[in-house]
Order: sequence, then C-alpha cells, then structure tokens
Amino acid sequence: MGLSWQQGPLSSSRIGRFLTPDPLPERLLFAERLRRRMRVLFNGVWIADSEDVVLLHEPGRYPVAYFPRADVKADALTASDRMTRHKELGETSWYAVQAGDRTAERAAWEFSGLPEYAGELTGRIAFAWRAMDAFYEEDERILGHAADAYHRIDIRDTSRVLEVRSEGESVARSEHPIVLYESGFAPRWYVPRSDIDESRPQPVEGQTFCPYKGLCDYYDIGGVRRAAWSYRDAYTEVRRINDMVSFEPDLVEVYLDGKRLEPEPGQHVIAHGVDRGLDAAEASTR
Repeated sequence: MGLSWQQGPLSSSRIGRFLTPDPLPERLLFAERLRRRMRVLFNGVWIADSEDVVLLHEPGRYPVAYFPRADVKADALTASDRMTRHKELGETSWYAVQAGDRTAERAAWEFSGLPEYAGELTGRIAFAWRAMDAFYEEDERILGHAADAYHRIDIRDTSRVLEVRSEGESVARSEHPIVLYESGFAPRWYVPRSDIDESRPQPVEGQTFCPYKGLCDYYDIGGVRRAAWSYRDAYTEVRRINDMVSFEPDLVEVYLDGKRLEPEPGQHVIAHGVDRGLDAAEASTR
C-alpha cells in the first residue's frame, strides 16, 4: 500500500526492482515532510496539532507520523521507564499520554539515540494510532494510519463481462463492472448489486477500514467465509464503487470475458479490522 507496504518499491515483497548495478540494502527507510496539517485527539483534547509532520516509511509497516515536540501539548506526555531499541534508528524512549482524567500507557515514543543520518526525526514524537481517540487532517478524520502520499487509486469503466460462480451456481453476471486499481494491490473488480443474485451473499458481522475508501462490509457465499465485500458508504474520492460488490477470486470463481481470474501478487491484504498502530510501533522498535 503506497511506498513501503504490500508490493511498494520500499517493501521487502516489492514486485518491481531498482535498476542499479549493486544490490540495495535489505531495508530502506524513508522520511519526508507530510505537508499536511495533522492533529491528534485524546479524551476530548487536541494533544498535537502541526503543519510540520514528518512521515516515516519502513518496509512492511504503515506510515507513521512524527510531530515536533513543540507542537505537542506540554502536559500531555509523561516519560516512562520503558526503553527499546530500533535496529536502524537506535534507542527509543516511551511515554504515557494523558489528558484530563485519562491516561494511556506506552502510547507515544521518541527516538532518543538517532544516528546522524536520521536527523529529520530528532525531537519528534509519534503516537500509537490505536491508543488515541482519533487522528485528523484538517477537519477530516483519518482511519487506520497516516495517509501515504504515494498511494493512488484509479477507477475505470469497462465493457468486459464479469461472472461469479460458487459451488456450480451463478452468483453474479455484469456487462458493466468497474475495475479499481490501487497502489500495491491486484486489480479489484466491482459489480452493481442489480447484477447479483442477492440471495447468495449473506452479510456477516464485523467491518474493516481503509484510510482511502472507508468502512468495508463482508459477505459469506454458501459455505465460503468473507468471499465478497462492499463499501456501503464509500468516501467521496472513490464514490464510484459505493455499494458495489467485489469478490475474492481465490474463494469463489471469478471470470472476466470467460477467463477465470487467478490470485496474483497484491491479492491478499492484511485487513484493517483492528487498528494496528500500537502493534506497528512495538514491532518497529525490536
């Protein structure tokens, strides 16, 4: 997803390659100013508000936003005795975050032993996504993780015929599906509900979220769990897929102009059903 996750160019599972005579290091980290105002909400208090956020991209991790300490509420952080070590960025100090009558332990961190080549992160604080109430860009809440500026979504109409079958029976047939191309992922084909046998997909409990598309609902088909999904209220930027349904080609049979689709790199995605911010932070410091 974007620069360093899924099959992005800085990911360890990238599908492209850099055309260089010598191999690149196994891990490449990339830091860049976000150039967007970002705010952090905790217990009804804006504990961070900055237009000078630096985004850190690590292979296989969601992007993480680092705020200048001067843009973090002065009494929001309490140092803890926990110290860890990041293998490239050195010693890491951890903080409890507090606002009013509420405290979140180990909810923020700072690289306190940075090497010279990582000076962009000096004096900056990151917050565990899951431990905070919300992150905002301007006045809009961002779900899941900081938005990756290198992530792109394109949606295209197509006249190709898409058919879906499961257990020998037709589930859907559309002469006007649309295809969604998303950085790092295999193409996803979406079908209008009017082209689906609505008796087949059965809604299931639980949603996941995407910072770029919104909340996602899932459906079982026959005995196959979560074989289809839909964004019932897709974000404005991807409104063309709103309430349409897409199907997993490794779980049910999906045919495009009579040719069965096969799973390909980028087909399997780590779902954002649980905010992984704290987990990612923990993992990045080992």
